[in-house]
Formats: sequence, structure tokens, C-alpha cells
Amino acid sequence: MTDEPSGPGAPAAPGVALGRIAGPFGVKGWVKVKSYTEPEEGILRYRQWHVDVPRAGPRILRPLEGRRHGRLVVARLEGVDDRDAAAALCHCEVHVPRGELPPAGAGQYYWADLVGLEVVTTEGESLGRLDHFVETPGNPVMVVTGDRERWLPLVPRHLKSVDLDAGRIVVDWDADF
Repeated sequence: MTDEPSGPGAPAAPGVALGRIAGPFGVKGWVKVKSYTEPEEGILRYRQWHVDVPRAGPRILRPLEGRRHGRLVVARLEGVDDRDAAAALCHCEVHVPRGELPPAGAGQYYWADLVGLEVVTTEGESLGRLDHFVETPGNPVMVVTGDRERWLPLVPRHLKSVDLDAGRIVVDWDADF
């Protein structure tokens, strides 16, 4: 914890992205959120959302209430009282400080902890570094940048091991593919 202000309009701290505000929901200031948590409504458990608002700068927003709504989550945020205020948050990533996340379970990892790790084949050939993830309808994809960009499905068949201490992900993948 820090001694920095934490009310609406206070500077946002960097952290782990847990979702993205997709736009306004209704006319009373509610927002639609694409949550990256499982279950999706888990994002509502975090009492402070750190966002960087275009042309307004970093803010900390507090969810007052919310619920799942189809594939999205809808939420009412403190200090966001009308559709225009909600629209101003559109496309903002929702972050929380890393220390607020529960520990990952055995064999589970936060994607934020994997970005930047070296990705190697089971034969030890380096494919590059994990740059980011892309969610697709079938499964998430790891985007690995090295001598070229590769998109590797994030599925057990290809993902063989993760060693955070060594900074390495081992995949069953043909380097020529």
C-alpha cells in the first residue's frame, strides 16, 4: 500500500490488465466491460480499477455494483453518473496492482507474468519472446516475436512447460512453421 490518494480522479497505478471498458450501458453512467477474469464477473471483486482515460489522464474508479450481462460485465462506477462520462471511458484498460491478485494455482500463470519470456521448442531452438496474447473464439494465442512473428495456440498440446525463474516457455512447435 502507498500513501497516495485513491479517490475518483486520483492517479492510477500500473498493474495487471483485468479487462477493457467497451462502452456505455444505458443512460445512467453504467459501463460495459470485457473482463479477462474467470469467471468474467470476478473483475467486480476488485474495489479499485486503475484506468488511463484519454485526454484526462490516470484515474482510480471504484465499482459500486455490477453483474454479468451476456459475454460482458456491466458496472456502475463511483463518479460516473451519466452516459457521456461512461463514454469517455470507452476502450480504457482496467488494471489492478499485481499485489492484489490472488496467487496463481499450481500449473497456472497470469498472462502478465509470461509476457517477455523466451519461447523455445522442445529441441531447444529459440523462437523469440512472448510479446502478447490474442483471444480468439477457439483458444488464446501467444504472439511470439523473434526472427519473425509467430502465432502459437495456447493449448496443452503445444505448451509443454513454463519456468518463470529461468524466464522460459517450452513449446512443441516446428520452428519452420
